[in-house]
Amino acid sequence: MLTIKKLNVSIGKINILRDISIEVHNRKFIGLIGRNGAGKTTLMKTIIGLLSHQGGSIYFENQVLNKTMQPFLRARLGIGYMPEDRRLIPDLSVEENILINAWATQNTRFREKLNYIYNMIPEVQEFSNRKALFLSGGQQKLVSLARALMGGSKLLLLDEPFEGVAPALAQRLVELIINLKKTGISVMLSESDLTHSEKILDYIYMIDRGEIIQPKTL
Repeated sequence: MLTIKKLNVSIGKINILRDISIEVHNRKFIGLIGRNGAGKTTLMKTIIGLLSHQGGSIYFENQVLNKTMQPFLRARLGIGYMPEDRRLIPDLSVEENILINAWATQNTRFREKLNYIYNMIPEVQEFSNRKALFLSGGQQKLVSLARALMGGSKLLLLDEPFEGVAPALAQRLVELIINLKKTGISVMLSESDLTHSEKILDYIYMIDRGEIIQPKTL
C-alpha cells in the first residue's frame, strides 16, 4: 500500500531524514518508534505533503506522491492524518472540525461517514456542537482521531496519539485503534516507546536521528 524508498528530508540546511525506507501493507498496523526529535513527525508530514522531500520516493497504491502533490490531493486518495498537536480550529464546532476533511476530499457521503464515526466514538457525538476551544486536551485528541477517520478510508497516520493524555483516555484510544483492525484500514502510528502500542502493532520501525535502525516484527 505505502512504500517509501530512500527518503531524504531537510528543513532549511538541516538534514532531518536520511535514506528512510518503510513499507505499510494492506490491513497492517506498523509503528514508528523513537524518542522526541528522532524524525517521526517529519516523516508523517512528508507523507501527507506538509513537507517536501529532497530525495527518494513515496508510493501509495503504486501512485507516486511527488513533491508538487498538495495535501488535499493526498487526502482524496484515502490518507488521514492525526497530528500530535491536534490542530483543531478553536472557533469551529467539533462537528465542523471533523467535516473539514469531507470538504477537502469532496466526500459527498459525508453524513454516512459521520454517523459511522459517531458510532465508533460515541463520546465525540456527545459534544459535537461544542466549540473546539472549550474541549479538554483529551477530548481534542478524540476529535482529531475522528477528523482523521473522516478522510482516512485506506491509511491513517497517527502521530503520538497517546502523548499528554490521562491513563484512562490512553486506554480508550488503544481500544479505538484496536477496533480499527476490523475495518481493513492500514495504520502508521508513532510513539516514543511501546508503552501503549505494543499490543496494537504488527511491525515496528525503530528510528533514531532520522535513520531507521531496527525493523522488527511483533
